[in-house]
Amino acid sequence: MYSKICDLQNIYSAYLKARSCKRYKHEILKYTKDLENQLILINKELHDKTYKHGKYYEFIVNDSKKRVIQVAPFKDRIIHHSLCNIIEPIFDKKFIYDSYACRKEKGSHKAINRLRKFIRSIKDRNNFENYEGIYYLKCDIVKYFNSINRDILFRLIIKSIKDQSTLWLIEKIINSYTSGLPIGNLTSQLFANIYLHELDFFVKNKLRCKYYIRYMDDFIILDVDKQKLKNNYLLIKEFVYNELKLKIDDQKTILSLANLGITFLGFQIFPYILLLKINTIKRFVKKTKKQMSHFQTKKEKLICLSNKFVNWRSYYKHGDAYGFAKRLFCKIGIKYDKNIWEWGNMV
Repeated sequence: MYSKICDLQNIYSAYLKARSCKRYKHEILKYTKDLENQLILINKELHDKTYKHGKYYEFIVNDSKKRVIQVAPFKDRIIHHSLCNIIEPIFDKKFIYDSYACRKEKGSHKAINRLRKFIRSIKDRNNFENYEGIYYLKCDIVKYFNSINRDILFRLIIKSIKDQSTLWLIEKIINSYTSGLPIGNLTSQLFANIYLHELDFFVKNKLRCKYYIRYMDDFIILDVDKQKLKNNYLLIKEFVYNELKLKIDDQKTILSLANLGITFLGFQIFPYILLLKINTIKRFVKKTKKQMSHFQTKKEKLICLSNKFVNWRSYYKHGDAYGFAKRLFCKIGIKYDKNIWEWGNMV
């Protein structure tokens, strides 16, 4: 296994993945100037086990909440990809179907569609005339990445990886940060899924919850029995504390009726409609107003707004969002333009 990680072809593939969508950044351009020698150096350091992880740099992201993102140097990011290229398939085939974060052929939109399918399935299975009587329990973990116990994580990894050289590299990466896991690492996404796979197994096989879905540390269980969900919540809370040394965020835990709407992954999810979260719209308006304030003419402002919509709509076009477009333009302070909303560019 370790020889596959160290293989130059695998390292080059990792380099391409690591630079994806970032190839013109100064750090990557500088690294690429002497690419062949740099990749050979990675190969040698891994082969000789002289590799030492570099220092992280941090930046703050303010979206739904303030988060500190830790980013490793480009060389280390290549090594992270080299490792994940080989070990990720081993773990991915063991994960449950309804774990959707940071996995191929999964993602947030498939998680949302699966949740809506669950709601309809419960209605049909119980011969309900409408969607009343379907409850959901929504939970997440307090400061999940920072709270991951690295000793427990390593024990979980050892269950599937026996190659000692590969374990040496994994341990190097796990211990490269002061506590928990750094949010910005590719390896952290895989390790985080490995860690909560234990919760997935507990919920699906011990509690026998059929309608369960998880996206990283956010998870939802659906049922027609409200008391059963209350009992399951207490059992899950006990399990994650005793077995994983994690805490469920009581303040963010919700037990309610599904037909009143489920807030999940940036949307307000109803059986027949998918709406944008109000807070998400407000953040978009606030950021767009700030950016547009740097421009003077209407044309410049429209181009700015158009560019913003390209990325924004790639996510939110999946929701029933067309109706709010005119109100959004009004809040931003310009006349509604259908072409920008529909195509995301100037026509």
